Amino acid sequence: MKITVLAGGLSTERDVSLVSGRGVYNALLKRGHKAVLLDVFLGYEGDADNIFERDIDWTSQIESISGEAPDLEKVRSMRGTDAKVFFGPNVIKICQASDIVFMALHGDCGENGKIQAAFDLLGIKYTGTDSYSSALAMNKSTSKLAFRSYGVSTPDSYMLKSADDDYKPEFPCVVKICNGGSSVGVYIVNNESEYQSAVTDAFRYDSKVMVEQYIKGREFTCCVIDGMALPIVEIAPKEGFYDYKNKYQAGSTIETCPADLDAVQTAKIQAEAVKAYNALEIQTYARMDFIMDETGNVYCLEANTLPGMTPTSLIPQEAAAIGKSYEDLCEWIIEVSLAKRF
Repeated sequence: MKITVLAGGLSTERDVSLVSGRGVYNALLKRGHKAVLLDVFLGYEGDADNIFERDIDWTSQIESISGEAPDLEKVRSMRGTDAKVFFGPNVIKICQASDIVFMALHGDCGENGKIQAAFDLLGIKYTGTDSYSSALAMNKSTSKLAFRSYGVSTPDSYMLKSADDDYKPEFPCVVKICNGGSSVGVYIVNNESEYQSAVTDAFRYDSKVMVEQYIKGREFTCCVIDGMALPIVEIAPKEGFYDYKNKYQAGSTIETCPADLDAVQTAKIQAEAVKAYNALEIQTYARMDFIMDETGNVYCLEANTLPGMTPTSLIPQEAAAIGKSYEDLCEWIIEVSLAKRF
């Protein structure tokens, strides 16, 4: 097949997305596909005719993930006066020439449903779920409403009206932006001073900020593909919590797959993962994140509709636990997306 791998963009997860895209692109080449790796925002300036027949090294500009969020203003400046248009040069043309677009985008614009909606209108096939469920899952406030209406246990929360909201939380608590990912804009705070600083910082990233009940316990994640829960991963950062640095710097976190859980606990988390998947009307695949408290209660934190596919990402580990290689996983995602939605 002719496949465009779409990565990059203007989210705080830009760097993660580019490394995910590189991994998927290389995997597809190994399986004999004709693949192109594009930054959705920067695009391709050259002649896009017969692009899938060209011998181009699409990975040459992809670097490793740093410990800091990317400088998005610098990225915008690379497009100059044309930066108001989100899709870069020739992106739509190349995607329309593809049999399917593999969505290796993460965070804002990639997971909020906007690109999916545009592609639906343009008749472009793509991996992952549709625009509606993407938008529902991306906004942590609306996804919590869906969880509660479907009986999915999730921590209590409060939506701040502004940075000056006089809400008085119980400490410790979690401050997080509503439309982010990779734990950018997420803060665990223990006192009023930390709280005020976190709220101010969070509103720099997003106009919607949530204060969430802090649950002390073990962290887990579980992917659901085509309605089937995969083996669970336990996530144990060596220091702090599972923030941007601990997610993407090798050796920062101990990840155990399958997680060290008994059969009852395993079944409980997997069932909640499928329930959350259905609550958000996800059609293809997603990864759900959980906390289990000291008494065994399980809380769903969020769903990731385009989870990471980097060398340290979690879904490839879950797939490996059932005997599927990284290349198998990429093929599986493509097959499910085509069968479910097109």
